[in-house]
Amino acid sequence: MKRVFLILCFLSCLIPTLQAQKINDKFQMHIQKTTGKVLIDGVLNEQAWFDAAAVSDFMMCNPFDSLCAQVRTDVKMSYDDKYIYISAECFLKEPGAFVVESMKRDFSFGVNDNFLVFIDTFEDKTTGFAFGANAAGAQWDGQMSEGAKVNLNWDNKWESATTYKRDSWIFEAAIPFKSIRYKDNIKRWGINFSRYDLKAKEKSAWAPVPRQFPTASLAYAGVLVWETPPPSPKKNISIIPYGLSGLTANYESKDPAVMRNQLGGDIKVAINSGLNLDMTLNPDFSQVDVDRQQTNLDRFELFYPEKRQFFIENSDLFDGFGTESIRPFFSRRIGLALNNKTGIYEQTPITYGARVSGKLNPDWRIGALNVQSQRIDSKGVPTQNYSMIALQRKLFARSNIGVYMVNKESFIDTDLQKANGYQPYNRDVGFEYNLASKDNFWTGSLFYSKTISPLNQGNDFSQAASLAYADNNWAFSIKEQWVGEHYNPEVGYVPRINYLQIQPEAAKIFYPKNKNTNLFYTSLKLMSMSYWNNQGTYTDNTTYVAYDGTMKDRSTFGLYLSYDFVKLLYDFDATRMGNTALKRGTEHDWYAVNARYGSSPIKLFTYALTSRFGGYFGNGWRTGLTADMGYRFQPYGSVSVAVDYNDIQDVEIPGTDKMLAKKVSSQFWIIRPKIDITFSNKLFFATFFQLNQQTKNINLNARLQWRYKPASDLFLVYTDNYFPEIMQIRNRAIVLKLNYWLNL
Repeated sequence: MKRVFLILCFLSCLIPTLQAQKINDKFQMHIQKTTGKVLIDGVLNEQAWFDAAAVSDFMMCNPFDSLCAQVRTDVKMSYDDKYIYISAECFLKEPGAFVVESMKRDFSFGVNDNFLVFIDTFEDKTTGFAFGANAAGAQWDGQMSEGAKVNLNWDNKWESATTYKRDSWIFEAAIPFKSIRYKDNIKRWGINFSRYDLKAKEKSAWAPVPRQFPTASLAYAGVLVWETPPPSPKKNISIIPYGLSGLTANYESKDPAVMRNQLGGDIKVAINSGLNLDMTLNPDFSQVDVDRQQTNLDRFELFYPEKRQFFIENSDLFDGFGTESIRPFFSRRIGLALNNKTGIYEQTPITYGARVSGKLNPDWRIGALNVQSQRIDSKGVPTQNYSMIALQRKLFARSNIGVYMVNKESFIDTDLQKANGYQPYNRDVGFEYNLASKDNFWTGSLFYSKTISPLNQGNDFSQAASLAYADNNWAFSIKEQWVGEHYNPEVGYVPRINYLQIQPEAAKIFYPKNKNTNLFYTSLKLMSMSYWNNQGTYTDNTTYVAYDGTMKDRSTFGLYLSYDFVKLLYDFDATRMGNTALKRGTEHDWYAVNARYGSSPIKLFTYALTSRFGGYFGNGWRTGLTADMGYRFQPYGSVSVAVDYNDIQDVEIPGTDKMLAKKVSSQFWIIRPKIDITFSNKLFFATFFQLNQQTKNINLNARLQWRYKPASDLFLVYTDNYFPEIMQIRNRAIVLKLNYWLNL
């Protein structure tokens, strides 16, 4: 009770007086219905465009946020009974080629000339949808949450086209009403338009956004005023079946090659204007992008984001609880059965799944999920069921409070399953309050959760709080986390337990007064992160001072000085290459310097360099070098290579009665060459090669994707894995997969 009382006291301090008045309410765009047909070809010759009102007076967001945009952008909108139509003519400061990576979908915002629209259909300044394209016509779409975050793994059905003139490029799009969620019988939506022009060195928006925030910030959206309310949402149904055929071979286990033929699919049902039902049967995710390999010199598990489409829509209702290092629900755990005896996850196929997510009304959101995996008798893996329910209530202008419960059930019926340590259930319950002020200057959160299982031993809780302030010149934040030694969310991501963490941070931002300088801004940042275990022992500290900056051509630089202290909680191989471990309870501290530079994305050849020189565990020395280099064959693709090199020297391993003291060293590489070819904005080829000496694996992944209709694809995927020392093959697979999106 004492802990809950302290949390409630902190919560009361986080609730400032907030008003619901929209900041950019005076920025209004009127949209009227058209009776004529609109052909999406990038040519604005239909009567709908001659009749539509236009907005043109964009405001610069950076490098300055108090000036009119240098480059002109004309935006028009219209609609009929099926589609919202958007057009934008993006004029150039001077004639010449645009800057893009390729025609691949969901491009990186900062290295492409682009036009984007952010739509707040419920005008709650928190959730919405984003659509757009780069100057080569590559589509960009995502679902929005937390006021500014855009999840680009979200994919839906819409059409767009781009054309080019000597002094401008044109974007034209049709977004089906069926592809988005909105409230019935209303005549106002939140909306903003964003333009990024690298050669003009300018980012601009129609409704002005302070330069410390992304143009996606819905707190600063303008208003889309409908002549008549958009068509009433109907119970539309989308069926997305797939079929695949493939061959897999495991050379490690010397199993014979296996032919794989599989059918399955997804169903999406719009229950009402804001609520969506997703169902999947026998899903397959073989076409999902492979994870980018990372060097792991930490003592804890690395995090890799979810990319599987079934888990994406309204994903913030599920995986948004907690913090980056305390996630009570992590959807990538679904389909992985944890053997508690060995600590190893076993891959298990998903049999079926269902999700209900979205808005019950303008103030309430709900998320409910149920997924079942298959049993694997040969490995003693039981059938497992994963479920979660979450309820969120909007407070004030943009804040919310939510509660959730995660449940994992294991249907154990064999001695082998019991011997593998599977527990009949594991549950996690909790709540979270998220603060977001009307102007977005103040943000914060308060989180508490508790796990429940047959192994309950007390201290099975986690708690976190944060408060941050950011304006044009200063940024301050304070974060706190507290995790009990027996907190154990089996469907979550919690890399460490048994700690209390305090992390204050402050930054001063310097914008040059001379508008003719090539410098955009610099910042000076100080951060200190300290840990204690629940017995009061001081165990970790990282403190650094950083100076970094960005030029107007978007090249970046930075210099960091850091200090680290670690008291090991358990034996740890500091080289991460199978050498003798340092002992639990030993203390280590060191200083290090880091430097980085990233070239301007305007050039066809781009590169980024990062270096780290300094001390390490066991009075050792670590040199770390990272390089990313690439060349664009604009707009048809790119060739790139990323290299991580680590050299760890002279880590002192203390001696024992049976072993003499010694020094150990290791060196290892991660090399990641990649070829991306975009034959058009519908046909893509990518091949990704990864050599990871740390995990002793070479991976080759090649994928051909043909988007033959909107949201309908044909994939051909080839994967190889090898032992790097002897180049002996470990396993191999080739899969041909076809899916089709059908709206009923």
